[in-house]
Amino acid sequence: MDYKDTKAPLSTITYDKNEIEAPTENIYEAISIIAKRANQINSDLKRELVDKLDEFATYNDSLEEVFENKEQIEVSKFYERLPKPTAMAVEEWLNEKVYHRNPETE
Repeated sequence: MDYKDTKAPLSTITYDKNEIEAPTENIYEAISIIAKRANQINSDLKRELVDKLDEFATYNDSLEEVFENKEQIEVSKFYERLPKPTAMAVEEWLNEKVYHRNPETE
């Protein structure tokens, strides 16, 4: 999934509790699903960032050749400016983009 086009807020906002719990009718279940989705998003973003930073990695044993790589800094800053994974997960939840099921009710 492309997390760069998300419309999630960059800062903390207050959500309506009834809107969050509406799909499951249980606020704790909804928060649990959102938390699991946030963990998935976080691991995806971390894997993507590490892969991009590995492209710029230099494998020298010399400590004298420490320098700043501008491309590496720009990539890091881009990922720092993205919304937090929890904000992305809540946004997906509210837009009904998260599939969930309860095996106990099926």
